[in-house]
Amino acid sequence: MNTVSAPPLPDDLDTLLRRLRLPHVRRHAPEVLATAKAQRWEPAEVLRALFTAEADGRDRAGLATRRARAGFPTGKTFDAWDPAASSIPAPTQQALQTLEWVHRRENLVIAGPAGTGKTFLLEALGQTAVEAGLHVAWFTLETLGVLVRAHRADDTVTKAVEKILRADLVIVDDIGLLPVGPDAAEGLYRLVDAAYEKRSIAVSSNLHPAGFDEITPKTLATATVDRLLHHAHLCQTSGDSVRLAQALAGKGAKALA
Repeated sequence: MNTVSAPPLPDDLDTLLRRLRLPHVRRHAPEVLATAKAQRWEPAEVLRALFTAEADGRDRAGLATRRARAGFPTGKTFDAWDPAASSIPAPTQQALQTLEWVHRRENLVIAGPAGTGKTFLLEALGQTAVEAGLHVAWFTLETLGVLVRAHRADDTVTKAVEKILRADLVIVDDIGLLPVGPDAAEGLYRLVDAAYEKRSIAVSSNLHPAGFDEITPKTLATATVDRLLHHAHLCQTSGDSVRLAQALAGKGAKALA
């Protein structure tokens, strides 16, 4: 679109666009109308340009809102992901990125040593889901425990879990990294149980799920793992810590001046 003089909209039209809640049309209308006049656009071209601007603006705003609500820890995406550095087979990585497992309400468990890309992969998958129009919620076991404690007093834990499951994909990161208190163990069970065959849960863990009874009560661990793994893809990572390797190679921080 050529740059042309764009006088402001008449006050009554500006007011009408505000009433109709068309902020992106209102923002772009002066330039579009000036360009349409200068280039003698057909009326349909004007409408197409204005409503395309509105649709694109709403898409951008929706993406920003979904990303903010997800609560991702760092903002990592597949733009910075090195498939060759992961021990997960490349075909599996590609299949996970299609998000077909999310649409089928299947789960994902990534287990392996610290520093082998578990959190990075989960966040990149979550970002991909958000960009595809899905809603994502990010938790750690600690934050699940905090949620249970906060809602136990007024007996609203079930409602709190139901609210979480408005998301299409719920991610729980770093299971097994720290000792698990009873509230966190209960929160994980409640979440997995409520999501069973209804929503997708993705978790990362330093432990294989078979070892969850080492960090949570055995009965609770058995019930959680049974539901978590029934419709799940289990990926095992291996190798040395990428973070440690980068640090030892002098790539963990920028050189001091």
